[in-house]
Amino acid sequence: MTKLRLGVLVSGGGSNLQSIIDHCDSGYLPAEVVIVISSKGGVYALERAKRHNIPSVVVSPKDYPNRQAYEDEMAKILRSYDVGLVVLAGFLKVLSPHFVNAFQGRIMNIHPSLIPAFCGEGYYGEKVHKAALDYGVKISGVTVHFVDEGADTGPIILQRAVPVMDDDTPESLAERVLQEEHKIYPEAIKLFAENRLKVVGRKVKIIKGRKIDD
Repeated sequence: MTKLRLGVLVSGGGSNLQSIIDHCDSGYLPAEVVIVISSKGGVYALERAKRHNIPSVVVSPKDYPNRQAYEDEMAKILRSYDVGLVVLAGFLKVLSPHFVNAFQGRIMNIHPSLIPAFCGEGYYGEKVHKAALDYGVKISGVTVHFVDEGADTGPIILQRAVPVMDDDTPESLAERVLQEEHKIYPEAIKLFAENRLKVVGRKVKIIKGRKIDD
């Protein structure tokens, strides 16, 4: 089976990147990370890529005259590595319709809540968990979804619930959610790699035990 070629976009520590690399190395994922693109220099995700001999590059928005030029450079790099799936792993830039359309149906994101709760513009990192705790929810969780032209509005692939404890802080809730992220993201990528995801309107149907015809 030909391995799915992954291009991973990062902005920080890259713990989800590490989980994906580990699941590729173990054979669980019929995939390989072929390029890592960071929106910032000096982040630990780049060190993770280096340790695994994965090519990486910093493409910073501030080095380009406008968003289209910035995104065109990322698209050019991804195409040069023949990437089959673009994976957002702690990538803190909202992608424009211009970029999304260039990789239609081939961009995946993970968000640390049960979408549509606590998502969209401004909801990232511990801000999500603080909002959940301030609201008083009893259950939070994690969502993997395809990326469309909105912010956290694409069709949902997988979701997993995480209980909220009475004494939770944003940090403790984030840690528990992150543990689930490291499991669910490889699951979603595996389904894509096995051609078992079919988008019908807003719904993602998972074909059990067989692959969808191309």
